[in-house]
Amino acid sequence: MGQLSGKVAIVTGASRGIGQVIAELFASEGARVVCAARTLNEGDHRFLEGSLARTVAEIQAKGGTALAVAADVSHEADCIALIETARSAYGPVDILVNNAALSYYLPTADLAANRWARCFAVNVQGPFMLSNEVLRDMIPRKSGAIVNISSGAGVGPGRGPYEDLSIRGNTMYGATKAALERFTQGLAQEVAQHGGITVAAVSPSQLVATPGTVHHKLVTGLNDPVSEPPSMMARAVLLLATAGAAAVNGRVTYSQQILKELGWIETGTGRGVTSHGSGFSNM
Repeated sequence: MGQLSGKVAIVTGASRGIGQVIAELFASEGARVVCAARTLNEGDHRFLEGSLARTVAEIQAKGGTALAVAADVSHEADCIALIETARSAYGPVDILVNNAALSYYLPTADLAANRWARCFAVNVQGPFMLSNEVLRDMIPRKSGAIVNISSGAGVGPGRGPYEDLSIRGNTMYGATKAALERFTQGLAQEVAQHGGITVAAVSPSQLVATPGTVHHKLVTGLNDPVSEPPSMMARAVLLLATAGAAAVNGRVTYSQQILKELGWIETGTGRGVTSHGSGFSNM
């Protein structure tokens, strides 16, 4: 029996990278996984490899249960349809992983207003709309888990003067993740009255090598020696989805920090372990 045997889980952004690995781990632990993203078939994305079809095929090849649902989480109709499809296929939703994200990595002076709005729609509005809908399943049963995937970009550079004058173009992305972390703790406090519902957020302790981070030149390649494997984040999400509300509700944490704290790994490094996290991670 796996840790998620009999559970229904939705993982957004499951066509590649961290989301794909989370979906595969959840399925290996017995969950019936609804994999959501915009890229349904291989080649649909202009720049990146990976697709929902590939993720689901990998899960099914190993004996797992999974379903692909094409969805744009910035649209309310798509969010509602995604949850309704999951219910129709497998029953009430037990776990929601809000992993889908968008960034353009441009300096604020070069960022168009519609792109700013689009990123907030995917990174903040999407998790809100999906959480709003799955809580209809979780609140009556007083159980469930929502895990939001944040980022080290949510940690600001602090106040000036600044010796480092490089521009990384992640101000907008960081702002969306800071908002997501505030949403996480606020929602966690709201659902605490229902007992067994967990709402938590987790970021990688180190940069994760994925097709996306390689494309944006954040890492040197999928085997970047100073990066963290996607499996580290997947295990941290599994921990937050299974540890129980009393242990992790309202946590804003980092992959290696929470895995080390609860004994899933012996040693760790990176943000949350050997360097500071966001303000929300300390609250």
